[in-house]
Amino acid sequence: MRIMSLFISLGFAALLIGGMTVKPEGSLAAEGSQHAKATFAGGCFWCMEEAFEKVEGVVTVVSGYTGGQVANPTYEQVSAGGTGHAESVEVIYDSHKVTYQHLLEVFWHNVDPTTPNAQFCDHGSQYRTVIFYHDETQKRLIEESRQEVERSKTFPQPIITEIVPASIFYPAEDYHQDFYQKNPVRYKFYKWNCGRSQRLEELWGKS
Repeated sequence: MRIMSLFISLGFAALLIGGMTVKPEGSLAAEGSQHAKATFAGGCFWCMEEAFEKVEGVVTVVSGYTGGQVANPTYEQVSAGGTGHAESVEVIYDSHKVTYQHLLEVFWHNVDPTTPNAQFCDHGSQYRTVIFYHDETQKRLIEESRQEVERSKTFPQPIITEIVPASIFYPAEDYHQDFYQKNPVRYKFYKWNCGRSQRLEELWGKS
């Protein structure tokens, strides 16, 4: 009986070990897919959420705050500019359907990477552009992507988008999530008045 129990235990352990897979740092495993995480700050998170949710292979996009010092910040605190956080989006994507490199292309083409502590009509460090990397592979791909942008585009000012390690991401309040869908009229009014689309076309051409 003891020998039988030992074989059962060993067999169960072998099954566990055989079923284990090593996931890249910063990724989220899901059965039948490879869910990974990317984090970007590109000014107003309403606009960045819209941009990434349109990408095939993106599972979900959450608006929030990261890169600062205050725990559990509110929108009012971040907007005041004293928390160090940037308005950001956390993107969960299926790497079998979309690459991290493509997400980087989406990021660059939805920001003005030459503006310090501002994006379009929004000003303050909370609107700075940042790419937060979750592992060394992401860091390398970001740096390569930035170099490619610098080679292919001639901007009047240098690219100043920050490349920094990811830190705690705090989801924004519920009313900010999918704002462009919940409040389409107000969102379009804001986006047009802010000059976002017009400036992006100047920088990158028509989408």
